[in-house]
Order: sequence, then structure tokens, then C-alpha cells
Amino acid sequence: MYEILLFTHSWLRWVTLILFAVVLFKSLGGMNGGKEYLKKDKTLTTSLIGTLHLQLLIGLLLYFVYSPITTTAMDNMKIAMKVGAVRYWAVEHISIMIVAVIVAQIGSIRVKKTSVDKKKFKLQAIFFGIALILILSRIPWSESARLFRF
Repeated sequence: MYEILLFTHSWLRWVTLILFAVVLFKSLGGMNGGKEYLKKDKTLTTSLIGTLHLQLLIGLLLYFVYSPITTTAMDNMKIAMKVGAVRYWAVEHISIMIVAVIVAQIGSIRVKKTSVDKKKFKLQAIFFGIALILILSRIPWSESARLFRF
């Protein structure tokens, strides 16, 4: 089960990043071009938020149930905090990812409550831009084997 969840979490990252790119591109265009916020914009945003929530759910399962790194770290957090690679997975990765999902969710809620199209696009660009920066900062880019699991 661990390998399946890890594989899914790894590949779903790319779907999430592509959705972020599309939503941000459309948000910047809508914000600057005076476009109407259409049903397809709402669908893209909903898809992004759903994908983020699925990523979070899989990540939490890995973190609390299946990951040998985090389950070992939980046994002795004091020692885990002294080892950079263990601290990254036990604290830094999950903390920032949770914050990113919260930021994106708040943005999504604010967009739904706004009636002005230009403001919807602007709120999306701001909140999803911040969430994307947070996510990009915690993806293990230096570990190429983790980027594309087979």
C-alpha cells in the first residue's frame, strides 16, 4: 500500500502543478484583460482545489500510517529534529503543504463570495500564487528519483 500511495502522490503532483499553471495563467489574463469569470474558470478552480485535497489526504495517510521515515521520526522527535533529511519529511514538508492547501482553500472561498469578475481573477492570482510558491518550496527537487516514480 505504501508504494501505491507514494506513486500516486508523486504523479498527482504533476497534475496539481499543471492545474496551478493553467488557473494562474487564466487568472492573470482575466485580471488584466477584463474577461468574464466563466463556468469553465470555476470548474478549473474546483478541480485544482479537489486535487490539492486529494494530495493532502494521500500525504496524511503516508505521514501518519505508511511512511517508515515519519513513523520512525514520531518515535523520537528530538533525534529526528537533528537530522536534516528526517526533519524535512517529519516537519517541514507536511507543515508547509498544509499551509499551502489552507491558503488555496481560503482563496477559493473568497473567489466564490466575490461577484466582480476582475476581483475573482485577482484573488485567484494572489492566493493560488502564494500557495504555489509554498508548494514549490517543499517539493524535493534535488532528489530526482522522487520526481518521477515508476
